[in-house]
Amino acid sequence: MLIPVLPPARCEFMNNTRSNAALSQKAEVDIHTLTADQARYHLEQYLNSLGPEIREVSVIHGYSRGTALRDMVRKRLKHPRIKSWVATLNPGETILVLK
Repeated sequence: MLIPVLPPARCEFMNNTRSNAALSQKAEVDIHTLTADQARYHLEQYLNSLGPEIREVSVIHGYSRGTALRDMVRKRLKHPRIKSWVATLNPGETILVLK
């Protein structure tokens, strides 16, 4: 299968302090401009590249152009690092909790 070169997705890393004072690393990736196939490939590669200190990834998939990206992230995206999926109050975002 030939995978096209993907347009750059926005990726950010953030440091957040939990209430127990332990340092937790979070990351954010914006995939709302990609097709479902491109986004799945990009997310799998992105999750493979993350270090073990990253425990949470906020995936911005958007909501105004339909549910294809949301459904791909919440229902079809499988990866060994994903522990759980969390739907947020923002319908265009899903949190991936990592192992």
